[in-house]
Amino acid sequence: MKRLTFLIAAFALHAAALAQATPVGLWKTIDDETKTEKSLVRIVEAGGVLGGKIEKLLDPAKQNDVCDKCSDERKGKPIVGLSIIRNAKQDGEDKSVWTGGEILDPNNGKTYRLRLKPLDGGKQLEVRGYIGPFFRNQTWIRVE
Repeated sequence: MKRLTFLIAAFALHAAALAQATPVGLWKTIDDETKTEKSLVRIVEAGGVLGGKIEKLLDPAKQNDVCDKCSDERKGKPIVGLSIIRNAKQDGEDKSVWTGGEILDPNNGKTYRLRLKPLDGGKQLEVRGYIGPFFRNQTWIRVE
């Protein structure tokens, strides 16, 4: 009986760890240049595809900012609630990363190809935006 209880507990811990090793959740974004906390982004999954929206800006002075530099349907839309991650899917070859989508930088209005990689058991998220061979990484911190 003790062995069965141990196996169930071990399985439950393993399942919980796997659930956290996904980009789905609420993340605190950290600017890669200034190292300041910028926003909270919620990443959700629907039909195997990830998307993410800015839920909150951490600078009170920017709460009413809009995406003036966006060039698509997001132009002029409030930053809070703005969809910045679209169409990321779990990689077919490397199940530890999500690729194939895009990420928007509301500061410059540009979109970049995207790669998301959970780190440290899902406590952190490496977010890479890239064009061709050039890329920029940010490490986001899981809030929930």
